[in-house]
Amino acid sequence: MIEVQHLTKAYGNQIAVEDLSFTIPNGQIYGLLGPNGAGKSTTMNILTGCLAATEGEVHIDGYDIFEDAEKAKSRIGYLPEQPPLYLDCTPREYLTFVARAKKVPEREISMHILDIMEKTGVEDVADRLMKNLSKGYKQRVGIAQALVGDPEIIILDEPTSGLDPQQIIEIRDLIRDLGTDHTIILSSHILSEVENLCDNVMIISRGRLMACDSPANLAEMFRGTTTIRLIVDGDGETVQKILEGVDGLTGIETAPEKEGRTAVRIDSDSRDSDEISKNVFFAFSQAGTPVLQMTMDHVDLEDVFVELTDQESLDETKTSNSNSETEEEELS
Repeated sequence: MIEVQHLTKAYGNQIAVEDLSFTIPNGQIYGLLGPNGAGKSTTMNILTGCLAATEGEVHIDGYDIFEDAEKAKSRIGYLPEQPPLYLDCTPREYLTFVARAKKVPEREISMHILDIMEKTGVEDVADRLMKNLSKGYKQRVGIAQALVGDPEIIILDEPTSGLDPQQIIEIRDLIRDLGTDHTIILSSHILSEVENLCDNVMIISRGRLMACDSPANLAEMFRGTTTIRLIVDGDGETVQKILEGVDGLTGIETAPEKEGRTAVRIDSDSRDSDEISKNVFFAFSQAGTPVLQMTMDHVDLEDVFVELTDQESLDETKTSNSNSETEEEELS
């Protein structure tokens, strides 16, 4: 379990992370989302003990990352955005070196490394120099070094960065498999990746935690207007009359289509989108007007991310403008 309380990191007057508090239980895959400069890598570096905090506490399975660093770090495997590889070594040589650094018993190293290479799919290149490996294989070796010592927690910073589509699919499958035995935290700029891989998502903006929940719950929480789009076999006037009898609609727009059909956009403030769509469908059915096509706009993680980070930027702008106005008043 990871427990973070009031974590803050400042570089002079610049705040990189501000008053972060969260708990990550065992056996979960957590995604860390945020725009560039949001504080994701800084947070990960503090969680792994690579960077000191200005304020706050981090506990890994009950051990303080600052006070009991050795015990806390022994429970963590870390892949930075740039894998820490020695390119003149082979994967086998490099992983053996990492195993000794992590104090894996000498008699267990050979089998332990073999198991990790098999798990991460690098056994076929185990004895090739890493400078000759593809980006995908280098990333796999980076993940392999994070697994050395069998840590309970794996922290991955942009694990699919710079990979081609096939390599991305392979690394995602690997992360999904690792999630069955480890607690995983990963950061990514690819929202669909986080949505598909992670049990829960933390969204950070300007060093502050904006939201933490499952992708589905976040989408439900931020779902506002339900939008339904239709193609109806009828004219706009007929459509308007039919929809006047449906409760809960806040906006209706129509546009003529070819062959006497009408394109319709319907807005509703109701969170029960399924109920609204049923009511609309049955209204047209009872009127004997065929609905040829019906789709619904769904809120996804991208919508939530944009709404949260845009609002944070807007708040910062308002604060900045307010401070500027105050300074101008004082000067005058």
